[in-house]
Amino acid sequence: MRAIVIASCNPGKLRDFAGAARSLQIAVEAVPEIASLPPAREDAPTFEANCCKKAEHYSRFVKDRYVLADDSGLEVDALGGAPGVHSARYANGLAEASGNAPDEANNARLLAELRDVAEERRAARFVCCIAVARNGRLVACFRGEVQGQILRGPRGTGGFGYDPLFYLPERACSFAELAPDEKAEVSHRGIAFRKFLKWYSELPDIEFLPVAASNR
Repeated sequence: MRAIVIASCNPGKLRDFAGAARSLQIAVEAVPEIASLPPAREDAPTFEANCCKKAEHYSRFVKDRYVLADDSGLEVDALGGAPGVHSARYANGLAEASGNAPDEANNARLLAELRDVAEERRAARFVCCIAVARNGRLVACFRGEVQGQILRGPRGTGGFGYDPLFYLPERACSFAELAPDEKAEVSHRGIAFRKFLKWYSELPDIEFLPVAASNR
Protein backbone atom coordinates (compact mmCIF):
# COMPACT_ATOMS: atom_id res chain seq x y z
CA MET A 1 0.00 0.00 0.00
CA ARG A 2 1.30 3.46 -0.89
CA ALA A 3 1.65 5.88 2.01
CA ILE A 4 1.28 9.66 1.98
CA VAL A 5 3.23 11.74 4.48
CA ILE A 6 1.21 14.58 6.00
CA ALA A 7 2.79 17.58 7.74
CA SER A 8 0.24 17.72 10.56
CA CYS A 9 -0.33 16.39 14.05
CA ASN A 10 -3.97 17.54 14.07
CA PRO A 11 -6.01 14.34 14.53
CA GLY A 12 -9.04 15.87 12.80
CA LYS A 13 -7.07 16.69 9.66
CA LEU A 14 -5.36 13.29 9.60
CA ARG A 15 -8.76 11.63 9.96
CA ASP A 16 -10.15 13.69 7.06
CA PHE A 17 -7.21 12.81 4.82
CA ALA A 18 -7.39 9.12 5.72
CA GLY A 19 -11.10 9.06 4.88
CA ALA A 20 -10.48 10.54 1.45
CA ALA A 21 -7.55 8.21 0.68
CA ARG A 22 -9.13 4.97 1.89
CA SER A 23 -11.00 4.18 -1.31
CA LEU A 24 -7.75 4.31 -3.31
CA GLN A 25 -5.91 1.98 -0.93
CA ILE A 26 -3.54 4.73 0.13
CA ALA A 27 -2.41 5.03 3.75
CA VAL A 28 -1.85 8.32 5.56
CA GLU A 29 0.95 8.92 8.05
CA ALA A 30 2.21 12.01 9.84
CA VAL A 31 5.73 13.40 9.46
CA PRO A 32 7.74 11.36 11.99
CA GLU A 33 8.11 13.13 15.35
CA ILE A 34 6.63 16.30 13.87
CA ALA A 35 5.83 17.73 17.31
CA SER A 36 9.55 17.80 18.14
CA LEU A 37 10.61 19.53 14.90
CA PRO A 38 11.05 23.29 14.53
CA PRO A 39 7.64 24.63 13.49
CA ALA A 40 7.02 26.24 10.12
CA ARG A 41 6.09 29.91 10.18
CA GLU A 42 2.55 30.26 8.84
CA ASP A 43 2.58 34.06 8.60
CA ALA A 44 1.60 34.50 4.93
CA PRO A 45 -1.64 36.31 3.98
CA THR A 46 -3.10 33.47 1.87
CA PHE A 47 -3.90 29.79 2.33
CA GLU A 48 -1.79 28.94 -0.74
CA ALA A 49 1.33 30.68 0.52
CA ASN A 50 1.06 29.20 4.00
CA CYS A 51 0.67 25.60 2.86
CA CYS A 52 3.59 25.99 0.43
CA LYS A 53 5.84 27.28 3.21
CA LYS A 54 4.79 24.42 5.47
CA ALA A 55 5.30 21.70 2.85
CA GLU A 56 8.73 22.99 1.88
CA HIS A 57 9.78 23.26 5.54
CA TYR A 58 8.73 19.80 6.72
CA SER A 59 9.84 17.99 3.56
CA ARG A 60 13.43 18.79 4.55
CA PHE A 61 13.03 16.37 7.46
CA VAL A 62 11.67 13.44 5.39
CA LYS A 63 14.32 12.64 2.80
CA ASP A 64 13.19 11.70 -0.71
CA ARG A 65 9.49 11.49 0.20
CA TYR A 66 6.60 13.60 -1.01
CA VAL A 67 5.32 15.60 1.95
CA LEU A 68 1.86 17.13 1.86
CA ALA A 69 0.79 20.16 3.91
CA ASP A 70 -2.48 22.01 3.96
CA ASP A 71 -3.75 25.34 5.12
CA SER A 72 -7.47 25.69 5.48
CA GLY A 73 -10.08 27.83 7.08
CA LEU A 74 -13.43 29.54 7.00
CA GLU A 75 -14.31 32.69 5.05
CA VAL A 76 -17.53 34.49 5.99
CA ASP A 77 -18.89 37.05 3.52
CA ALA A 78 -20.46 39.30 6.18
CA LEU A 79 -17.09 39.52 7.95
CA GLY A 80 -15.14 40.49 4.86
CA GLY A 81 -13.66 37.01 4.50
CA ALA A 82 -12.72 36.61 8.18
CA PRO A 83 -11.56 34.58 9.96
CA GLY A 84 -9.70 33.37 6.85
CA VAL A 85 -6.06 32.40 7.44
CA HIS A 86 -6.57 33.22 11.13
CA SER A 87 -9.33 30.60 11.52
CA ALA A 88 -7.46 28.41 14.01
CA ARG A 89 -6.53 31.32 16.28
CA TYR A 90 -9.56 33.57 15.77
CA ALA A 91 -10.46 33.81 19.46
CA ASN A 92 -6.85 34.60 20.45
CA GLY A 93 -6.20 37.43 18.02
CA LEU A 94 -4.70 37.69 14.56
CA ALA A 95 -0.97 37.48 15.34
CA GLU A 96 0.71 34.15 14.62
CA ALA A 97 2.40 34.32 18.03
CA SER A 98 -1.00 34.24 19.73
CA GLY A 99 -1.25 30.51 19.01
CA ASN A 100 -4.29 28.41 18.17
CA ALA A 101 -7.42 28.75 20.26
CA PRO A 102 -9.77 25.93 21.36
CA ASP A 103 -12.48 25.14 18.81
CA GLU A 104 -15.19 26.15 21.28
CA ALA A 105 -13.62 29.59 21.74
CA ASN A 106 -13.29 30.19 17.99
CA ASN A 107 -16.89 29.14 17.44
CA ALA A 108 -18.10 31.39 20.25
CA ARG A 109 -16.35 34.41 18.76
CA LEU A 110 -17.76 33.67 15.32
CA LEU A 111 -21.31 33.44 16.68
CA ALA A 112 -20.82 36.69 18.61
CA GLU A 113 -19.60 38.49 15.48
CA LEU A 114 -22.64 37.27 13.53
CA ARG A 115 -25.22 37.74 16.27
CA ASP A 116 -27.09 40.51 14.45
CA VAL A 117 -26.48 39.27 10.90
CA ALA A 118 -29.60 38.14 9.02
CA GLU A 119 -29.92 34.64 7.57
CA GLU A 120 -29.52 35.79 3.97
CA ARG A 121 -26.14 37.35 4.82
CA ARG A 122 -24.61 34.36 6.62
CA ALA A 123 -23.03 32.81 3.51
CA ALA A 124 -19.59 31.32 4.03
CA ARG A 125 -17.10 28.97 2.45
CA PHE A 126 -14.55 26.49 3.68
CA VAL A 127 -11.25 26.68 1.77
CA CYS A 128 -8.42 24.17 1.72
CA CYS A 129 -5.11 24.51 -0.13
CA ILE A 130 -2.72 21.56 -0.29
CA ALA A 131 0.95 21.83 -1.25
CA VAL A 132 3.34 18.98 -2.03
CA ALA A 133 7.10 19.29 -1.59
CA ARG A 134 10.10 16.98 -1.75
CA ASN A 135 13.49 17.65 -0.18
CA GLY A 136 12.54 21.27 0.50
CA ARG A 137 11.26 21.99 -3.01
CA LEU A 138 7.63 22.70 -3.93
CA VAL A 139 6.30 20.44 -6.70
CA ALA A 140 2.51 20.98 -6.78
CA CYS A 141 -0.41 22.85 -5.19
CA PHE A 142 -4.17 22.15 -5.15
CA ARG A 143 -7.27 24.04 -3.92
CA GLY A 144 -10.75 23.02 -2.84
CA GLU A 145 -13.78 25.08 -1.73
CA VAL A 146 -17.28 24.34 -0.49
CA GLN A 147 -20.09 26.87 -0.06
CA GLY A 148 -22.45 26.93 2.91
CA GLN A 149 -24.01 29.04 5.66
CA ILE A 150 -23.23 29.75 9.29
CA LEU A 151 -25.81 28.45 11.76
CA ARG A 152 -26.91 30.31 14.89
CA GLY A 153 -25.79 27.45 17.10
CA PRO A 154 -23.76 24.24 16.83
CA ARG A 155 -25.25 21.05 15.38
CA GLY A 156 -23.65 17.62 15.49
CA THR A 157 -20.79 16.06 17.41
CA GLY A 158 -18.45 14.95 14.63
CA GLY A 159 -15.68 16.80 12.84
CA PHE A 160 -13.64 19.59 14.37
CA GLY A 161 -13.09 23.33 14.12
CA TYR A 162 -16.08 25.21 12.73
CA ASP A 163 -17.80 22.04 11.47
CA PRO A 164 -20.75 22.29 13.95
CA LEU A 165 -21.59 25.77 12.65
CA PHE A 166 -21.12 25.17 8.92
CA TYR A 167 -24.42 24.22 7.28
CA LEU A 168 -24.42 22.48 3.90
CA PRO A 169 -27.80 23.19 2.18
CA GLU A 170 -27.60 20.33 -0.32
CA ARG A 171 -27.20 17.81 2.53
CA ALA A 172 -29.49 19.70 4.96
CA CYS A 173 -27.01 19.24 7.79
CA SER A 174 -23.88 20.67 9.33
CA PHE A 175 -20.43 19.28 8.62
CA ALA A 176 -20.41 17.91 12.17
CA GLU A 177 -23.48 15.80 11.35
CA LEU A 178 -21.77 14.01 8.47
CA ALA A 179 -20.07 10.64 8.81
CA PRO A 180 -16.32 10.76 7.98
CA ASP A 181 -16.79 9.13 4.57
CA GLU A 182 -19.66 11.50 3.73
CA LYS A 183 -17.60 14.50 4.77
CA ALA A 184 -14.71 13.31 2.59
CA GLU A 185 -17.06 13.37 -0.43
CA VAL A 186 -18.14 16.99 -0.08
CA SER A 187 -15.60 18.84 2.04
CA HIS A 188 -13.07 21.44 0.90
CA ARG A 189 -10.28 19.17 2.15
CA GLY A 190 -11.73 16.18 0.31
CA ILE A 191 -12.00 18.16 -2.94
CA ALA A 192 -8.40 19.42 -2.76
CA PHE A 193 -7.12 16.03 -1.63
CA ARG A 194 -8.77 14.19 -4.53
CA LYS A 195 -7.03 16.59 -6.94
CA PHE A 196 -3.76 15.71 -5.23
CA LEU A 197 -4.54 11.96 -5.33
CA LYS A 198 -5.18 12.10 -9.08
CA TRP A 199 -1.83 13.81 -9.61
CA TYR A 200 -0.11 11.42 -7.20
CA SER A 201 -1.57 8.29 -8.77
CA GLU A 202 -0.19 9.31 -12.17
CA LEU A 203 3.40 9.62 -11.00
CA PRO A 204 5.55 7.01 -12.80
CA ASP A 205 7.53 6.11 -9.66
CA ILE A 206 6.36 7.17 -6.19
CA GLU A 207 9.59 6.50 -4.29
CA PHE A 208 12.33 7.35 -6.78
CA LEU A 209 10.92 9.99 -9.14
CA PRO A 210 13.39 12.91 -9.43
CA VAL A 211 11.98 16.14 -8.08
CA ALA A 212 12.48 18.01 -11.36
CA ALA A 213 10.52 15.41 -13.31
CA SER A 214 7.56 15.55 -10.90
CA ASN A 215 6.87 19.25 -11.49
CA ARG A 216 4.61 18.75 -14.52
